[in-house]
Amino acid sequence: MRTAGSVRHAVPRPAPAWRDEGAYAEALRRGRGPLFLRRADGWLLPLEVERWCAEADAADMTVLRRCTGSVLDIGCGPGRLVAALGALGTPALGIDVSPVAVARTVGSGGSALCSSVFDTLPGEGRWGTALLVDGNIGIGGDPAELLDRVARLVRTDGVLLVEASPLDLDERVQVRVDDGRGGSTRGTAFPWARVGVPALRGYAGAGGWTAAGEWTASGRVFMALRRG
Repeated sequence: MRTAGSVRHAVPRPAPAWRDEGAYAEALRRGRGPLFLRRADGWLLPLEVERWCAEADAADMTVLRRCTGSVLDIGCGPGRLVAALGALGTPALGIDVSPVAVARTVGSGGSALCSSVFDTLPGEGRWGTALLVDGNIGIGGDPAELLDRVARLVRTDGVLLVEASPLDLDERVQVRVDDGRGGSTRGTAFPWARVGVPALRGYAGAGGWTAAGEWTASGRVFMALRRG
């Protein structure tokens, strides 16, 4: 499952900006920030690189203990959740468009592919659980499209575990990865979304998902969704 070259690609989409490694790759190599998503108006969203590069914490474990069957971690980053699932004896695969993130995941003993969620992926329609944590409901900038894509990845009785924004918002914006120093350290612009629980409920219902639970841990907010 580690041979990314064996993965075929679906209808071409714009290349995800994370492929422009830059400051993101450097932060993952160091295991620390600062790192931000910057909107066009200059507003900065801090990215929790240190937490991503550490071991799974107590809040993460509230998600992982709800996983059933094989698990697909979408936007796995440096792979802490894939590694933790392996320690629990749960088969898991991480996908990420960053080669550095995938290398860190594999280095921690996990399995990962350098792929986008919108590429053709192994096991489509057979995953028991999909994960969208650490803000990854924002991937692609269109939560409805993303939920529709995930519905084609999991089994008919599959579950999607999502981390939502703790704020009541529904935001679609263009952002850049920024290490806070400005200038050439900023990556290319790409679409992103931030979604709170009320908006996520709406997107889920419209996409044929059923809310199966909500919980908060360490100030982070999660929702479990089931097909149909």
